[in-house]
Amino acid sequence: MQTDTRALEAYLARHHRGVFREPGGAIPHPFFAPGSHQYMDELWDWDSWLTNVGVRQLLRQHGDEEALAAARIYERGCILNWLAVAKKTHAKGWVPFIMTRGMGEPPADLFAANMHKPCLAQHAAFLVREDGGDIAWLREDLMYLQYFVNNYRNHHRHPCGLYFWQNDLAIGVDDDPCTFGRPPRSSGSIYLNCLMYRELLALAYLLERAGLAACAGEYRSDAEALRVAIQEHCWDERDGFFYSVDLNLAPVVSGRWGLGAGEPRSWPCLVQRIGSWSGFLALWAGVATPRQAERVVHRQLRMDGGFAAPHGIRTLSRHEKMHAVRATGNPSCWRGPVWTVSNYLVFRGLLRHGFESEARPLAEQTVALLARDVERSGAMHEYYEPDTGEPVLNHGFQNWNFLAANLLAWLRGEAVVEEF
Repeated sequence: MQTDTRALEAYLARHHRGVFREPGGAIPHPFFAPGSHQYMDELWDWDSWLTNVGVRQLLRQHGDEEALAAARIYERGCILNWLAVAKKTHAKGWVPFIMTRGMGEPPADLFAANMHKPCLAQHAAFLVREDGGDIAWLREDLMYLQYFVNNYRNHHRHPCGLYFWQNDLAIGVDDDPCTFGRPPRSSGSIYLNCLMYRELLALAYLLERAGLAACAGEYRSDAEALRVAIQEHCWDERDGFFYSVDLNLAPVVSGRWGLGAGEPRSWPCLVQRIGSWSGFLALWAGVATPRQAERVVHRQLRMDGGFAAPHGIRTLSRHEKMHAVRATGNPSCWRGPVWTVSNYLVFRGLLRHGFESEARPLAEQTVALLARDVERSGAMHEYYEPDTGEPVLNHGFQNWNFLAANLLAWLRGEAVVEEF
């Protein structure tokens, strides 16, 4: 690796504690904030999870047992804050995607609103596993985590077995054309379903740690059913890729007569052949078969699938009409820019299936991108232009950019902290 990373490493070591926040207002426990001027004092869902993976790497490298113990109240506090809201909604299991100190009441219909993305059990399982299986801190609140997952299972799942977004608000990949601007409950997002698959497995792990093996088996069965549904509906043999699906189809009317009565529709959804980086998450999640993983890598990376760029993975293929790189907020732009988080998750998926020759240059590109930014601007940004590496938005953004530490450790053959 030729990049001079000293400035980046010094920056990560100096700033990772800057995401720690104290409790106050509607946030009862210490927590992590993304750590830039736009997100100074808020708790976000998948942001806190993946920030924690990077921060734990830095704590392992630059801290000691005393520092790790001090950080645990912030790490675990992220989970306990979300579950504090779940307690208020009781068995309904609704958890917001953001917490602020002055946050108001939950929405009137808790089953028709997007909520915390399905990575809450994954975050908790990561902490339990990293701390040697210690689940004592979570045991009393574990049923609220089940309620949260059950909300998804009971109110965000289509009869075909796939999960859907209630709407396009705060879906993480904000302006993904597969969901953004589309009708409510119509998007069987591959991003959402891959997260949900891992979430079900993470909850099963936690229940097993708590001595509830029979209960865990139910969630493992659900995970397997979801894997089968993703295989059936999201895999596209023609393109060698995983796609989101459109669930917005007219109902099949039984007893129909007249024209069209001879052969009613037999498919529950339609594949959306829109090239989003989220299709690579099937490799990260463990949903893809070895043959499918090989096809994804060959068709989408080795051949010109429109994703590979000098500075990482485009979040939308450059072949898509919607491809754009713009400085936007609410929604942020996921239609082409390079993000550290998408680079990292694609990297992890490649490694999971043994594609080290593709994973290594992606890790090197990501580290070099952030190292150059720190050298030139003194900080990192939220996302980047894929061809030039120029920062697009939000000077001082930290968040999952701390995953650079995990990439550096892997490139050097050192011990790596990994998400659950």
